[in-house]
Amino acid sequence: MIPRELLDQIDLDRLPQHIAVIMDGNGRWARKNFLQRVEGHREGVKTVDRVVTLCREIKIPALTLYSFSDENWKRPISEVSALMKILDHYLKKEIKRMKDENIRFNTIGHIHELPDNIQKLIQYSKDFTSDCNGMVLTLALSYGGRQEILDAVKRIAEKARDGELKVDDIDFQVFSDHLATAPLPDPDLLIRTSGEKRISNFLLYQSAYTELYYTDVLWPDFNEAEMLKAIIDFQQRERRFGKTQEQIYNTGQITPY
Repeated sequence: MIPRELLDQIDLDRLPQHIAVIMDGNGRWARKNFLQRVEGHREGVKTVDRVVTLCREIKIPALTLYSFSDENWKRPISEVSALMKILDHYLKKEIKRMKDENIRFNTIGHIHELPDNIQKLIQYSKDFTSDCNGMVLTLALSYGGRQEILDAVKRIAEKARDGELKVDDIDFQVFSDHLATAPLPDPDLLIRTSGEKRISNFLLYQSAYTELYYTDVLWPDFNEAEMLKAIIDFQQRERRFGKTQEQIYNTGQITPY
């Protein structure tokens, strides 16, 4: 349920266009509740449902969730296997809902490293929702920000080598166009749960001017109210992008949050 008292504090005309989330704290939540780690991940999926529903209802255009990093492969095989099963179950359960709610499913990361059945399910989910335009839901899977940058450099270098791109034509826009997130806008707001204050190799290039929001709430306990609090905090900030406060208010070029 969306808390009306918090929703009334939000300016729906100045919402972040892209929210990214580092969903941290599943393991600690499980330990706190004397459960196995996998139960924390299962509970975290319920939070994903709540957050996706809220963002769709208030019309957030893009939501990106850090679901499985390229470093998470180092975890115990039993936990990785459980995470893949949870992902399989989530996609099968939510695909029709995404279609019905006009949500386009998207992924970033080295999807080819995932199990074959997951790869096929991801591709099916993308195809099934390809004509949806209400919100883009992106899962970062087997993803790392440094690897994404390296991949973009390689693709640009290959085009330059093959004569498809001149070196002098390489600028910020060209580089951004070769990132996995293209053509999504850079995230306006990045949320990390569980009290950790780092971005852990997530959307490194795209987060240059992203507003960071940290909360001590563990991901399974993160609910609609916590998401709205993050958005309220975002709207209270002044985003200057290198300009002075006077420039913002005098020119009107940038709306202060």
